[in-house]
Amino acid sequence: MKNILTQFSRLFVGILFIISGLIKLNDPVGFSYKLAEYFSEPVFNMPFLEPFALAIALFLVILEVILGVLLLIGYKTKFTIWSLLILIVLFTFLTFYSAYFDVVKDCGCFGDALKLTPWQSFTKDVVLLFFILILYFNQKLVQPLFGVKTQNALVALAVVLCCFMGYWVLNHLPLKDFRPFKVGNNINEGMQIPENAPKSEVEMVFIYKVNGVQKEYTEKELMNIPAGATFVDRIDKVIKEGYIPPIHDFTMEKDGVDYKDQFLKDQKLILIVAYDLNKSNAEGMAKMEALHKKALIKGYKVIGMTASSPEQIEKVKKQFGLTFDFYFCDAIPLKTIERANPSVVIISKAVVKQKVHYNDIGDLKL
Repeated sequence: MKNILTQFSRLFVGILFIISGLIKLNDPVGFSYKLAEYFSEPVFNMPFLEPFALAIALFLVILEVILGVLLLIGYKTKFTIWSLLILIVLFTFLTFYSAYFDVVKDCGCFGDALKLTPWQSFTKDVVLLFFILILYFNQKLVQPLFGVKTQNALVALAVVLCCFMGYWVLNHLPLKDFRPFKVGNNINEGMQIPENAPKSEVEMVFIYKVNGVQKEYTEKELMNIPAGATFVDRIDKVIKEGYIPPIHDFTMEKDGVDYKDQFLKDQKLILIVAYDLNKSNAEGMAKMEALHKKALIKGYKVIGMTASSPEQIEKVKKQFGLTFDFYFCDAIPLKTIERANPSVVIISKAVVKQKVHYNDIGDLKL
């Protein structure tokens, strides 16, 4: 019985780590955004780690896959199980922190392929911790499946394949797109809210400074505000989150006007997406004006999409000789559209027809 439970734990943990790791390795940039949330000031206040979020993300997801492979083939059992235990304790702490303090809404455990709430993610990690502890206390039952040379060859092959996959998706696009802006999706449909969808419950909260300390009061508590308190602000506090459509906060704004409804009716529209022009790849930006001119000949309307300031837009337009207009959209939906900065998206009547990395502009079919 003990051996059966141990071998089941070995298969369950190994396969789950490989699947989870590969899904995130398919989109390491997306996982790095989640890590940056953890490093941000409102969460762990470690902004010095934010520039290294992508490198850390790549290391963690490759480690996940490799540890899953090591466990399945029984390679260096003690090292593998100890590593799994340390990793799952770290993940369990992070998911508990997210859930309890309601800071990071989605841990990104399975990328965009499977969305889990913080408490669901924590429960998943507790289950994994249980099975890893079974392996920890029964390490002698986890035996190698192959000889030493074969084991070493399999490990080396797994490392090489993971590194190659990471290199490929960073220099092109994720192999599988799980996001709401994937090719074939209709943006207008993605923004719609069903008639019977649950609505958010919002409570007005009033902030007053009392004896130098800010305190929150609900509408029912307004009579309890002490004399001499100074009003600071009024905020809307979400008590219960309602339905949020897959695509939200998406705008095409310029000079205070949102042109989204107008542009999404166009049959030939190209978006050049660069969520932060300060961080955009210079080699990629240098290709965009040539693309713009070629697309105009083919009858396309070309616009830039960014969350950068007007000053930064003018600076970049002058630097690269760009003659198309930029429209504002929040950085979060722009990051969701595509991971490359910049990237190119072709849209026809609100339907996403093609998306390419700046390295693959030659693949565009105009």
